[in-house]
Amino acid sequence: MKFYNRENELELLQKVHNLSATSAQMTFVVGRRRIGKTRLLVRAFENEKMVYLFVAKKNEALLCAEFVEEIKQKLNLPVYGEIKTFKEVFEVLMQASKNQQFTVVIDEFQEFLSVNASVYAAMQNQWDLNKEESKINLILCGSVYSMMSRIFENAKEPLFGRATQRIHIKAFDTQTLKAILKDFAPDHTPEDLLAFYLITGGVAKYVEILVQEQAFTRDAIMDTVLSENSLFLEEGKNVLIEEFGKEYGNYFSILSLIASGKTSRVEIESIMEMQTGGFLNRLETEYDLIKKVRPILAKPGSRSVKYKINDTFLAFWFRFIYKYRSAVEAGNLEYLKEIVKRDYAVFSGTVLENYFIQKLKAEKAYNQIGTYWDTNHTHEIDIVAINELKKKILFAEVKRQKENISIPKLKEKTLKLQPQFTGYEFSYKALAMDDM
Repeated sequence: MKFYNRENELELLQKVHNLSATSAQMTFVVGRRRIGKTRLLVRAFENEKMVYLFVAKKNEALLCAEFVEEIKQKLNLPVYGEIKTFKEVFEVLMQASKNQQFTVVIDEFQEFLSVNASVYAAMQNQWDLNKEESKINLILCGSVYSMMSRIFENAKEPLFGRATQRIHIKAFDTQTLKAILKDFAPDHTPEDLLAFYLITGGVAKYVEILVQEQAFTRDAIMDTVLSENSLFLEEGKNVLIEEFGKEYGNYFSILSLIASGKTSRVEIESIMEMQTGGFLNRLETEYDLIKKVRPILAKPGSRSVKYKINDTFLAFWFRFIYKYRSAVEAGNLEYLKEIVKRDYAVFSGTVLENYFIQKLKAEKAYNQIGTYWDTNHTHEIDIVAINELKKKILFAEVKRQKENISIPKLKEKTLKLQPQFTGYEFSYKALAMDDM
């Protein structure tokens, strides 16, 4: 499969590499599992002198033996004596980088917490001692967002303040997904595109799986996801259990409720019969998995809040696969397919709203994009997009089928908002699958 998008990230990584010729660089790269971090880094430095070190959960001495072989091979560097600690490996690299410029990628960097947590202090010491003379381009990459953020952004941690660059690898945008689907299935329908977006959410690995399976129609995509031995069936656990640790049950329950439409804290707590404020806060600020959604123009402290899962695949996984895990464990995937078929139209309708919000953001024509609802939820507007410079505002209603949208009703719902936009030009749109 060809390499798509990532031009900005590649340009930034090349800039960092160029800077390392005269000044040591430490870049930490974060992004959820399967997003394509490793492939991006390999692509960025494929024509440069590079050492790639993967931190597996194993004995430190065994890990270091593998690292030394990679260093010898890629840098043509003699390494003398028996090296059993990463402290020694890193010292070798820092010393060698005084005489030659090269890139070192350390993948799954957060796993040193399991191997030997003292590694970070040892690295800090070597970095501070040698960085002024070094030409190293050090890339530290990890997929456990909370751990990586703590390692580099918590003032109590040894590597705090040492990184010279931070790169957050995000999902492919809607334009990239459209380009991919057009390349592989030029006759695809809007329904196919919506399913492709709903399941992949722009995550590179999921895109790759569907391409390998030649699954480009809605039915083929769902058959691939809900088939026996499908990677997708256990994916939520694989991606998140390490993030959450032993409290994963409570986190999973909260995410399942949000995915099922219980989007307020009051609703969640009434069902779980426990306080969830701490869990919700960590899901938002530490794990970057959910976000608060307030009506557009609401004050930051407004109590009118809904929670939304950021990742479309995880929203699907918690809504269907985790919620009906008993059917999955019983091997009754046909039952699960019937549930998905029954509820797909409603669920995909909410995903369609998100698709158009992301599409409008990519167009960069507005400085504020959000949704609106009043206190009684009698007037709800799917999309409100504001351009304060040009004094223009777009109100949009989103439905799967355009014939189900009434522009006069949309205009009526905007009447409460309009007085806050004196002198603005208003426009109204009906957005449906045909507009994707």
